[in-house]
Amino acid sequence: MSNQDNSFGGGAGHYSTNITYGGSEPASQAAGAAKPFEVKDITTASFAADVLQESRRQPVLVDFWAPWCGPCKQLAPALEKAVQEAGGRVKLVKMNIDDHPAVAGQLGIQSIPAVIAFKDGQPVDGFMGAVPESQIRTFIDKVAGKGPGPQIADALAAAAEARGAGDMQTAADLFGAVLQQAPDNVDALAGLADLLFEMGDVEAARQMLERAPADKADAPALSAVRAKLALAEQAAALGNPAELESRLAANPNDHEARFDLAMIQNALGMRMEAADNLLAIVKADRTWKDDGARAQLLQFFEAWGMADEVTLATRRKLSSLLFS
Repeated sequence: MSNQDNSFGGGAGHYSTNITYGGSEPASQAAGAAKPFEVKDITTASFAADVLQESRRQPVLVDFWAPWCGPCKQLAPALEKAVQEAGGRVKLVKMNIDDHPAVAGQLGIQSIPAVIAFKDGQPVDGFMGAVPESQIRTFIDKVAGKGPGPQIADALAAAAEARGAGDMQTAADLFGAVLQQAPDNVDALAGLADLLFEMGDVEAARQMLERAPADKADAPALSAVRAKLALAEQAAALGNPAELESRLAANPNDHEARFDLAMIQNALGMRMEAADNLLAIVKADRTWKDDGARAQLLQFFEAWGMADEVTLATRRKLSSLLFS
């Protein structure tokens, strides 16, 4: 999403197994297509175009550095991370002052690292030294304005509403629009991964989950989708539900059949039926497979979400069984 258009759109679209998002390629193709963050090295000759002219479209940060400068190497990853997280509000370029000293000299830069912000063709602010990442974010907000947090929240809410109404294409468009502006937004990653999973594209869902940065990989929203994938894998190997129902009709105490049936029911979206079957095992025999039915219920709760209606209702029933 461009700096000029921070709105989150998306046409109504139609329900389709070939879902696209962000108005581009199919989501299943784009799941692993996150673009690497790139910083352009500029020269004295390219300074006018890459900084002065470009800054009339969006603020440009110029990182003045040198290969021998230890603090420059310390600042670079934090600076690049903060700019990437800014989602296009600013652009970052680098200038090696050993090879191109003229601009730094004209700006009166006497020590490095030094970062100068340009806006509308003019230097407007800057800082020197390897400052903390939090200070860099504050600097970016000062230069480019606060990020579009409320718009992202509104887009995520609209995506959830569209999905609830069965409009998968609009939900995918909205999740994709968020990811264009904030590629590591875990709610959008989880939402689109979950949508892909529900559409049957398990591999694309896995690829989407893998896009989460390492420091956010254990976020609850992502863990819930991973739990769904794990449960689906377990259910796929359990066989024909009709045969399991026949076994239960012949022997209601066949806990193995009831457990396997619950796994299949959950994979089919029959969550209340699955929960009731596991609760029946808990009621009949807490010792079966070392309280395995209760442990599986807890895994279901994680996959369904702790605020889900079926989770809450089943928790109440489970508490009544355990503490009555």
